[in-house]
Amino acid sequence: MTALPTALYTAAQTRELDRLAIAAGTPGAVLMQRAGQAAFNALCERWPEARHLAVLCGGGNNGGDGYVVAALAHEAGLAPRIYFLKPPESLSGDALTMAERCQALQIPMQPLAVDVLPEGADVLVDGLFGTGLSVPLREDAAGVLAALDALAVPRLALDIPSGLSADTGMPLGAVLRADLTCTFIGVKRGLLTGQGPVYTGVLQFTDLQVPREVYQQVPVDCQVPTPQALQRVLAPRSLDGHKGRYGHVLVIGGDHGFAGAPIMSAQAAARCGAGKVSLITRPDNVPMMIARQPEVMARGVNDPAQAQSLIEAATVIAIGPGLARDDWGKGLLELALASGKPMVVDADALNLLAGMDDAGEADWVLTPHPGEAARLLKADTAAVQQDRFAALESLHARYGGTVLLKGLGTLVQGHTGRALIREGNPGMASGGMGDVLTGVIAALRAQGLSGYDAARFGAMVHARAADACACGKDKGKGERGLLATDLLDALRENMNE
Repeated sequence: MTALPTALYTAAQTRELDRLAIAAGTPGAVLMQRAGQAAFNALCERWPEARHLAVLCGGGNNGGDGYVVAALAHEAGLAPRIYFLKPPESLSGDALTMAERCQALQIPMQPLAVDVLPEGADVLVDGLFGTGLSVPLREDAAGVLAALDALAVPRLALDIPSGLSADTGMPLGAVLRADLTCTFIGVKRGLLTGQGPVYTGVLQFTDLQVPREVYQQVPVDCQVPTPQALQRVLAPRSLDGHKGRYGHVLVIGGDHGFAGAPIMSAQAAARCGAGKVSLITRPDNVPMMIARQPEVMARGVNDPAQAQSLIEAATVIAIGPGLARDDWGKGLLELALASGKPMVVDADALNLLAGMDDAGEADWVLTPHPGEAARLLKADTAAVQQDRFAALESLHARYGGTVLLKGLGTLVQGHTGRALIREGNPGMASGGMGDVLTGVIAALRAQGLSGYDAARFGAMVHARAADACACGKDKGKGERGLLATDLLDALRENMNE
């Protein structure tokens, strides 16, 4: 097993990698043997005391991997029992070869059904449905998975938990939840977004020794940003640097009763390296901003027209946190749009944008959560979550610029690429996290990054800061009770990592 790569693939792309590897001279049976060996090694490492294995085998190559695991377990002196969905003699290709090997070893086999479930197993090895599953399961198959999932037995998934869509990360009727998933050749994007991480457990990867030149022939669906990549695009500061060189972020928001949101955005922008940070808000909010962060230049306006001079002076505008949707917020958004400045658009600015007949396309980063994405697409939240990649593509096609779709496995799409953020934790489910993210992205944009780079690296820095606060070795205090403002110091550390 190796560290998870940064390249993610669709199911079709992974199958193409497999095909090209075979065409390049690695027989399919060898790839299958390597997959089974890697999974068996992982099983022995995770559950060293396990002896009785229930190996669940489907009718395709995923089942073939299962037969390999069963044979290796038998040869190691363990006691595997195979439960099959399709009789071994009806298999074909490499899967048939591996099943016949298990028969020659006289490994016990029996059909799998709702009323024929494994008993007394120490570990379930899931080789039922692989990445080829793309439509909802039949009722009988879904029933089997549900019955298996109710068993109080640890589970190892081969390549992907059965019943999970490799492309969307959503269940296809039912999913056999895994404690450990060993995925092969390419990391499937669905393992890291939607409900994928919920069902996958610990994710391990092996490339099965597929040659590098094979990977060069298949385009990557999306990339996972890294701190090393951020430092390549965020140049070290020169000795003669000054605040004017690092951009002026203008945060706009904070209608009556909503002072906190834009204040957190402004603080985050300051902590992430913007040369200057200003805030346009209601006059009543100005003292709170100065008290919390005197470095931020706060101006109170009741008439949106009073914001014109600061808008003209800004490098980047971050608008939406606490903006509300009345005439004050609408007027400020119209001024920001008319300025032609790069923008980060969040919260109520997104809701206002959704109500516009034709907002056109601007140099913006849109940062919706699933509910806001649904309003922008005039759809419902469930539809957005059912296929987050499709929703992302629709948002980008409709609004252009860069779109960041928040959630488990945050997604980013711009004109130059697509990214997935695999850091983050459930402690981030608290008020203000999105406001802080808005400030982070705006600060990176002000320092010269493109909208796409600012969004993907900003989301990564934000998530890594949350992980440091919740689970870091030195100061992690747990996920429960994590506040958005807890991230501010950790943001600075991550920006300078």
